[in-house]
Amino acid sequence: MDRPTDPPHPDPPDDDLDYRHRSGRVHYSAHQRGVDATALGQLLLLLPGTLMSLLVLLLLSGGLDAWLGVPLWIPPVVWLASGALLFHRPTEDLLARHLLRLHRPMPDEYARLAPVWREVTARAGVDGRTYELWVEDSDHLNAYAAAGHIVGVTRFALDHLPSSQLAAVLAHELGHHTGGHVWTSLLGCWYALPGRAAWYAIRLAVSFAMAVTRSFSWAATAALVLVIAALTYSTLTLLHGLPLVLLVTPYLIAAVGRRAELRADRHAAALGFGPTLAQVLVAMHAAETSSGRPSLAAAGASPHAPGLLARLLSTHPDYPTRLHRLKPYLEPTR
Repeated sequence: MDRPTDPPHPDPPDDDLDYRHRSGRVHYSAHQRGVDATALGQLLLLLPGTLMSLLVLLLLSGGLDAWLGVPLWIPPVVWLASGALLFHRPTEDLLARHLLRLHRPMPDEYARLAPVWREVTARAGVDGRTYELWVEDSDHLNAYAAAGHIVGVTRFALDHLPSSQLAAVLAHELGHHTGGHVWTSLLGCWYALPGRAAWYAIRLAVSFAMAVTRSFSWAATAALVLVIAALTYSTLTLLHGLPLVLLVTPYLIAAVGRRAELRADRHAAALGFGPTLAQVLVAMHAAETSSGRPSLAAAGASPHAPGLLARLLSTHPDYPTRLHRLKPYLEPTR
């Protein structure tokens, strides 16, 4: 007897969501989105990387000015202005399709998403039409808040989560948008790219030079090490120790990222989705513990306990912490 196979598209879960705004007018809040303390912290921590990138571009601009006569200020200004493209709808579309591998919802997917998204945004007083809904063909529970207007979920979430839990997941992602977490981190990553590229090129050059000198003698290797040490000291002195700050900023940025996740959880809970969000987190924790299933927003790791550095660099809190912070929203009101 052949082994039965699962249906390719399971029936949608029961619609158990309490639709408080199924009909009638929706009152939008005066401020649709803002910048909370977490987003401001992200901006401040990303400033050193941006300054290093600006320094790299100024050095490159000096070469272009000398060789091609390009004015020194043009490349940095163009680079700074390019950040606006991250909020340009066609650019966001390319980002969603080719980087995040998302697609526009099919009719059945949109029919599943639209009423849930409308309820979430109505409770938040947010115009849901501001954002674009996307779907990822994945058998993992995951969701995205990206660029200026992208909200994505996986096909797994659509097929297996009841509507109340799907709403909790969408409310969490909406919290990232309304709190300003998404665009601040995206701009920080964008403006840090020149500095990261320069650092990667320096590492490659040093590795290549070390490999070449090793083939000659230990004396040549020692001389190269001394030269690198002298250049490093000179750079640190010239830049007043700024590169040293870059060594600790990834840990600080990760800590702020964990705070952003807790704030997004609190946003969803304040809209009335605390209990269902807790159910999602409990299920994800159980799935990770038993099988190492990837979790929401790339927070998951291996089923084995991560090391100290991995925990410090994680942008998501562990599940017990998130559930503990949700406890006030899980207790019955008196």
